[in-house]
Amino acid sequence: MLERHEIEAFLALSEELHFGRTAERLHVSTARISQTVRKLERRVGAPLFARTSRRVEPTALGAQLAQELRPAWEAVGAAVRRVADAGHGRTGTLRVAFAGPAAGQLLIGVAERFRERLPGWDATLREAELVDRIRLLRAGEVDLVFAEYPLREPDLVPGPVLVSEPRMIALPAGHPLAQQDAVTPEELAGIPLVRLPAAVPESFRADRTPARTPAGRPIPSGPEGGTLNEILSLVGAGRAAFPLGAQARRYHPRPDVTYRPLTGAPPVRWGLLHHRDRATQATEAFHHAARDLLGTAD
Repeated sequence: MLERHEIEAFLALSEELHFGRTAERLHVSTARISQTVRKLERRVGAPLFARTSRRVEPTALGAQLAQELRPAWEAVGAAVRRVADAGHGRTGTLRVAFAGPAAGQLLIGVAERFRERLPGWDATLREAELVDRIRLLRAGEVDLVFAEYPLREPDLVPGPVLVSEPRMIALPAGHPLAQQDAVTPEELAGIPLVRLPAAVPESFRADRTPARTPAGRPIPSGPEGGTLNEILSLVGAGRAAFPLGAQARRYHPRPDVTYRPLTGAPPVRWGLLHHRDRATQATEAFHHAARDLLGTAD
């Protein structure tokens, strides 16, 4: 196998065709270049350069070796640079998971600002439901998750709140509460709420589908829905209701579902989560880009 300094000396001499310039380029002595080339020629068993007092030219074998070796050597160098850049946070691709058109629109703008903040980096967006987003984050298949809070898990770190929107209640269009201008949390005691899968963090389930009203009245548990479309289909079928953010009224209108403000309830808050063990310069830059775009405190 050729050693690194042998390859560098050979390829540099093939370009410079001058021992002095090659030595200057590689910051070594002319004698060192001569010794390295002679050693390489002994290894291959034939001259690689024709030398005279006035000029240096590659032999046919030398030209062939340079032609075949240079692309491979450049590829090795490029691979090492890419890995080193990624290791030092200088370049790479940040993967962000989200759900829904509102989040997608927002994150497109954030990704543009992120690329400006961190040249050499790209950001890719991947749509996934909440259960899948958390699984992907834990598996290292995405670097950030844009999700509704609260999500209190020991291995996940929630960033600052980026979006806050009024909390609504999705009701069957024919339900008596749908005829009101607004609904209070106490009135939820009279209607089942769609049950979220057990894989959804308990902190999120307790916030979205509480077992009791603020006054302690029990809230019935309805059928399970794992995706937003499943949830709204269950609501539209008259089987349950579900609390969500006000953006659903704009992005998910349905003739069988009515959205009403849930007065007195806390807003729905959104933010970016990363894994506790995988915070990087890139994840922090994406957080800053989101705050820049939304005008929240940095």
